[in-house]
Amino acid sequence: MQPFTKHTGIVAAMDRANVDTDQIIPKQFLKRIERTGFGQFLFFDWRFDATGANNPEFELNQPEAHGATVLLARRNFGSGSSREHAVWALADYGFRAVIAPTFADIFYNNSFKNGFLPVKLKEEEVEELFRRAASHQPYRVTVDLEQCTVTDAHGFSASFEIDEFRRHTLLHGLDDIALTLQHEDKITDYETAHHR
Repeated sequence: MQPFTKHTGIVAAMDRANVDTDQIIPKQFLKRIERTGFGQFLFFDWRFDATGANNPEFELNQPEAHGATVLLARRNFGSGSSREHAVWALADYGFRAVIAPTFADIFYNNSFKNGFLPVKLKEEEVEELFRRAASHQPYRVTVDLEQCTVTDAHGFSASFEIDEFRRHTLLHGLDDIALTLQHEDKITDYETAHHR
């Protein structure tokens, strides 16, 4: 898993609340068995029209969102079903973090297990980021997991809270398997002692 320490990137502002996992990655694209290749289908029903052409009204298709790696959204992001594919699609598209006032619990948990950072900021801080994203195009922020801050080059600064264990695993790029392998010597000793 790729570590997350500090990331500066262009913001894609998605002024929508209750973005659910079926919009993030529609169910018809869940047939792959690997974690890659889902980015092309991210927000499929919103990004493309009925002919398969880019929908010019959709936020990610706007010129200022080109190359965005930080997604800005409204409350209850990632609601709906528990599909881990939603995080895979966001990461495969190129996003490293999403900033919102609140997240659905399962999406929030899945994010950490996949090296993706969900940042909870206060409603008024998110509102200010939307204002700045509309004024400065393209708009960039720095998400610093070491300091637990979100900043920009125009004087914005906000702190966020995160569970220390989750912070540690992201900073060091440790998924569940990597955490287990930190105890490989003990596992080997146990298996040797109990070998039949």
